[in-house]
Amino acid sequence: MKPYLDEYVQYLEDEKGLSRSTIASYRADLQGFLAFAAEREVTHPREVNRTLLGLYVGRLRQQGKAASSLLRCTASLRSFFQYLVRQAVIVQDPTQLLDNPKPERKPPKSLTVEQVDKLLSAPDSGTPQGARDKAMLELLYASGIKVSELVNLSIHDIHLEMRFLRCAVSGGKERILPITPIAAESVALYVRDMRDKLMRDAGEDALFLNSLGTRLTRQGFWKIIKKYGKLADIDEDITPHTLRHSFAMHLLQNGADLRSVQEMLGHSALSTTGMYQSAKKSMKEVYDHYHPRS
Repeated sequence: MKPYLDEYVQYLEDEKGLSRSTIASYRADLQGFLAFAAEREVTHPREVNRTLLGLYVGRLRQQGKAASSLLRCTASLRSFFQYLVRQAVIVQDPTQLLDNPKPERKPPKSLTVEQVDKLLSAPDSGTPQGARDKAMLELLYASGIKVSELVNLSIHDIHLEMRFLRCAVSGGKERILPITPIAAESVALYVRDMRDKLMRDAGEDALFLNSLGTRLTRQGFWKIIKKYGKLADIDEDITPHTLRHSFAMHLLQNGADLRSVQEMLGHSALSTTGMYQSAKKSMKEVYDHYHPRS
């Protein structure tokens, strides 16, 4: 099959205009397959079938190849055999029924409990901005809400005595989420002593205000969390989603059940009302028992 590979590579160079590195990757992937086929005395493209291709991908998987490498190799094989069909070398493409390897789903990046403690201790609560920032960071880690949900909170959405917040979601629905005592105290300090110092318009109902007295934006919070990541000497790249991931990871690591955590995050896919009610009843208990700062 090598002559056909040489013709294919020439086609990639002359007609597709691919870079040298891309062509080299295609060649390497296909050379590996041709060697594998030769071991089984398969020397012509028309002798290749789905079974042989599947065995080859299986060998690569046994060799510990990453999912990204398997996907690239599969793409190389598809392209090669599609080319051979167009050139009338073969009648049917053997890769048509070849399953694509599933891409790896890497766990989201999260901080350790110690790193979270350092991050949440970084703001100076003695200033209006510092008290606001402390309250926002504590609230994110306490509830696992998205940053867009955080900045959209209004002053009436949080109930400090009962320690819960109301979070609006799409479709006119809402989630009621518990928060830690520390988060409730931080928000209470900000609302009681500092929010008025940022306010310009008494009619503004946004919970978290910027220096202009208007609702803080997602972009504004991005700068805030980057700032405190540096102050806390955290080397990891911290994004506004980091505390949400850390919230979920720490609950699960401490033994919380996945279903309750999914509901808190708003990712719940409970299939029956009974299952939904069961998770709803246990959420507060699970939260208080498993959240590191509860």
